[in-house]
Amino acid sequence: MLRGKNIVLGITGSIAAYKAAYLVRAFKKAGAEVQVVMTPSAKEFITPVTLSPLSGRPVVSEFFSANNGEWHSHVDLGLWADAMVVAPATASTIGKMANGIADNMLITTYLSMKAPVFVAPAMDLDMYAHPSTQHNLSLLRGYGNHIIEPADGFLASGLEGKGRMEEPDKIVGFIDGFFESQSALKGKNILLTAGPTFERIDPVRFIGNHSTGKMAYALAAEAAARGANVILVSGPVSLPTPGGDIRRIDVESAGEMYEACMAEFPSCDAAILCAAVADFTPETVADTKIKRGGDDLFIRLKPTQDIAAALGRMKSPSQVMVGFALETDDEQAHAEDKLERKNLDFIVLNSLRDAGAGFGYDTNKVTIIDRSSVRPFPLKSKREVACDILDCLTEKIQLASNNVQV
Repeated sequence: MLRGKNIVLGITGSIAAYKAAYLVRAFKKAGAEVQVVMTPSAKEFITPVTLSPLSGRPVVSEFFSANNGEWHSHVDLGLWADAMVVAPATASTIGKMANGIADNMLITTYLSMKAPVFVAPAMDLDMYAHPSTQHNLSLLRGYGNHIIEPADGFLASGLEGKGRMEEPDKIVGFIDGFFESQSALKGKNILLTAGPTFERIDPVRFIGNHSTGKMAYALAAEAAARGANVILVSGPVSLPTPGGDIRRIDVESAGEMYEACMAEFPSCDAAILCAAVADFTPETVADTKIKRGGDDLFIRLKPTQDIAAALGRMKSPSQVMVGFALETDDEQAHAEDKLERKNLDFIVLNSLRDAGAGFGYDTNKVTIIDRSSVRPFPLKSKREVACDILDCLTEKIQLASNNVQV
């Protein structure tokens, strides 16, 4: 999967910088083109003279070439690359990346990068475990970067623990696997519902819920990044449409979302039903604003059309459908019941009882349930959760495709 890919390799001032030579060689052996970008302190550990012959390109370190005054364009590098890998990544560089401190060529290149970014930390165990480092790594994950966790082992300090940069062959394997997962969804049509629905009571009031659409929009961004054609049917949210091949259809009510999904689903390979759709809607909607009176106000509600159940009935063997369940009690039992009733391929469960999960947060804690397994995941950024969900979706799409071919 790396053949023909353009890789920007960022090297920082860590004792692990010597491994960069092996990393360049491994990328080149896999068929990739490599452009090395070094921080000034990285050159204290490994020289450009070593790396240039291995990469076949002059190393970039400063904004201007000392020899001829040529300007090195970080913007051009951001457009050229298919991936950026920062390995080793020191605590200092991670902090600068997380907080946008663009004081060297590597950070400005990172801030201009259009391609996915992979970060391989390397530092002593106490530095890695420090709350500030973990906070900065959390910020990078939230931005959509991929963290290649450091390994446990002997460190330059003489201590032993977690902090040593992962080995070059494993880093290359991680990135190769990323591109492989991207290619599996390339050209697939994914229907994705997002946000709340608003059920009108009168011209100014409605019944709604607290959904912000953050989880669905993270899914849309990640699916588009993996090459999918996304049809995003979105209830009322205040989020911009993510970049990539995403066609957004704005709706307000559950009825409007139902009609849009029924029209789009037949041409889709999969549907991810992430929206918090109202189960009930007022029987009648007042033409004018309802005024306060002395008596109690009663609003008679009727059930909305069940989008998941309707799509589940029309789903073909080649299509995959994913549902969501936000529960407050007996979570797994309710989710498994919904999985069967709606004819879903798997369901993503989260609970309002889990801190940092549910409406409005930038994090989520989910359990993915299908008919043969229950897979709990720890609290992660919603972009990371989107990756887990789409990894599972990819498996199901490939399985459905194989079954149809057989």
